[in-house]
Amino acid sequence: EVQLQASGGGLVQAGGSLRLSCAASGFTFDDYAIGWFRQAPGKEREGVSCIISSSDGSTYYADSVKGRFTISSDNTKSTLYLQMNSLKPEDTAVYYCAAMILPRGYGLGYVRARGFNEYDYWGQGTLVTVSS
Repeated sequence: EVQLQASGGGLVQAGGSLRLSCAASGFTFDDYAIGWFRQAPGKEREGVSCIISSSDGSTYYADSVKGRFTISSDNTKSTLYLQMNSLKPEDTAVYYCAAMILPRGYGLGYVRARGFNEYDYWGQGTLVTVSS
């Protein structure tokens, strides 16, 4: 059974930093694209970042977070991270870690085609609140 649990959210002032963690189980990172999406009240779900750890570690970042957020994974610990720096009030949202089944030989292009906010599995999110 695929399970994902995000943690590390909290309240931070604008300009501050947080690191989110995602403990995963029930699957091997190599067979999935793993990433983060967020949803703010009244807004559509947004794909924040994604990593393909099976290949060259290809990554994707939404334009809204590019240069501020960094995604990484520790396959030995089945843990995904999102380092968030220079946080802005508009980053306030519930953040979810998620996994997408990745056909063998496929990479970021497959995820792009499906959509960076469309995943097969996700767990409970963690709330990030950025005060101005």
